[in-house]
Amino acid sequence: MSSPKALVQIVILGSKILGKAFAEAGRQAIRNAKHRPALAASDAAGVNHATSGSPTDKLTREHRMTLDEAHLILNTKKDTDLQQILKNYDHLFKINSLPVVETPQGGKAKTPVYSHYLQSKVVRARERIEAELKVASEGPATETPPPPEPPASETPR
Repeated sequence: MSSPKALVQIVILGSKILGKAFAEAGRQAIRNAKHRPALAASDAAGVNHATSGSPTDKLTREHRMTLDEAHLILNTKKDTDLQQILKNYDHLFKINSLPVVETPQGGKAKTPVYSHYLQSKVVRARERIEAELKVASEGPATETPPPPEPPASETPR
């Protein structure tokens, strides 16, 4: 066997192996994309599982946050009173706010790091807890039936 012929055969064999590997990787990627585990990472807040129609599930879908997640963000427990929740909210909101920094010479001052994203999560967590407390204070919700359909108007023939 001559060396150019051997090199060509090695290149052809290598490309076949790589082609098969890429094809199998593509098939595996398609299988992974179709597979949806019970606890998908995109549903970390449990929003997609809030389907029972209860007031709590409705709040979870509206606020895109569970009550447990809201308490974790604000570093409170479920039995914490509203005053402590608001105190934690104020603290977290202030430390994630853009501070107003003035220098005596009117020059630019270094501004500390702040996070608008974290600040918005803190606001959403407070809103979620307040909404849950409002629903709980209203008592059991009674569903009002939808108004009856008006009779269909008859069209002349």
